[in-house]
Amino acid sequence: MLTITRKLEFDAGHRIPDHKSQCRNLHGHPLYLLITLVGAVIDKDGNPTTGMVMDFSDIKTLAKTHLVDLWDHAFLVYRHDSVVRQFLDSLPDHKTVVAGAHPTVRKSGPRAFDILKEVFRTATAPACP
Repeated sequence: MLTITRKLEFDAGHRIPDHKSQCRNLHGHPLYLLITLVGAVIDKDGNPTTGMVMDFSDIKTLAKTHLVDLWDHAFLVYRHDSVVRQFLDSLPDHKTVVAGAHPTVRKSGPRAFDILKEVFRTATAPACP
């Protein structure tokens, strides 16, 4: 078994409407996504991923397709934050991601995990003989 980790970075905006200080205002952050996979090293002659758990470029492609490209430079907004949702809806072609919970790291991290876990589980599952 081998453990590998791929780090991706992107930017997103949010606000925490009930926060008692600056975070109640619209703002943004760089976000870092660490994807760690644990698995057996592929050992098949002729397979381009021999010696790997998964190719780092494949990890990046999957993460970008299913999460990063959707959240990068988007505004993550709490679904009950009607004032900000109304404002964002008034902006033509604005990239908005509506979240079921306040878009804090503690809530967005598990959401990102839930989005990506099945993608990577399927991608790294051994093929049936």
